[in-house]
Amino acid sequence: MTMSDPLADMCTRIRNAVGARHEHVRIPASKVKAAVADVLQREGYISGYTEESEGARRYLRLRLNYRPDRRAMLAGIRRVSRPGLRVYVDKGEIPRVYGGLGIAIMSTSQGVMSGQEAWRQRIGGEVLCYVW
Repeated sequence: MTMSDPLADMCTRIRNAVGARHEHVRIPASKVKAAVADVLQREGYISGYTEESEGARRYLRLRLNYRPDRRAMLAGIRRVSRPGLRVYVDKGEIPRVYGGLGIAIMSTSQGVMSGQEAWRQRIGGEVLCYVW
């Protein structure tokens, strides 16, 4: 099966796992997905991730983070830039998600980072997804 947008698949798997209140979610691994998972961990939306192998295939296993009342830390995730419509922003146009309550995950020349990190470093790039 060929997938035209693996990052959108990652967002959908996370969204579905949070909706079903799963402890973990397993997604096919890639460098960009690992970088996005790293940003999610730094921002507190997931408690961690590990890389595991099953034969020749590699997977990322994300541990979802929940509050004491069993509500997920990650309320929503949405893909912004996609293969048919890439969304690039300049350093002054970095979007704020829900008035600063969420984050924008961006791919920049310095690597994948949150929108706030990109704003501090004064660099723009491609907006991959919004997380809140």
